Amino acid sequence: METLTSFQSRRVEFADKLRGLRERAGLSGKEFAAALGWGNSKVSKIETGKQTPSAVELTDWLTALGVSGGEADALHAELRDVRVHQIEWRRQLRAGHRVRQEQDAKSEREASVIRAVDIAAVPGLLQTPDYARAIFTTQGTLLDVPDDVEASVRVRMERQRLLYEGGPSIEILIGEAALRHPIGSPAVMAAQIDRLTSALGLPGVRIGLLPLGRQLPYVPWHGFWIVDDTVFVENITAEVRVTDEADVAIYHRLADRLWTVAVEGDEARGVLARLATHLTTPG
Repeated sequence: METLTSFQSRRVEFADKLRGLRERAGLSGKEFAAALGWGNSKVSKIETGKQTPSAVELTDWLTALGVSGGEADALHAELRDVRVHQIEWRRQLRAGHRVRQEQDAKSEREASVIRAVDIAAVPGLLQTPDYARAIFTTQGTLLDVPDDVEASVRVRMERQRLLYEGGPSIEILIGEAALRHPIGSPAVMAAQIDRLTSALGLPGVRIGLLPLGRQLPYVPWHGFWIVDDTVFVENITAEVRVTDEADVAIYHRLADRLWTVAVEGDEARGVLARLATHLTTPG
């Protein structure tokens, strides 16, 4: 199973190649930055793997060093692989969901900032056991992964201690649509709504809802998690990890804009109360 650590190693390896090209040309970092018209820090961040260059920046880098042809093409191909790295869920979950949950728990404990935006489901840090059980069951059936649902639910519930023990700054934004489309029975959804209502009062945790019918500042095509300097985006068959500094900043900007139309506190409680009433109203 490929981990975030190995992915970062690939970024550093790519950065080493770019630094090697600059050194081969006999230029210092300062001289090269001046030739490109960039700041010294930008060259340094790229060469240490802290910032991944865009395709245009890579072209400028290679042109300034006289690198072309097959060598340039190979580096552009490698950049595409580094910028958006996909890890297939089936490969990631070959040992079941539990191992992945343990990895998430470790990342969250070590994080300084966690920002979650979810449109289709309640994020794991706020799920009830029955809701989590339904998620793991349906995903496992579709992807044909080992059945370790109960163990995975226990680990996910343990992850939620983070909400009470303090540590990272946590923001969770949930689309009302995630609650309008049931994951489980009415009883499961009612318990999940009650869980969210209680969580609204957690100190140090910001929770908001995006009500249906409210105009959004941007169409959120998918949910995402920002954990420090990495963005995690899940689709049906893969997880995309975005680490480019400029791209991560865009996700932060999107989260900020979505929060401007979110409801919190008593307004959020009102939305949840209407949802709870809807569950118990015949027809």
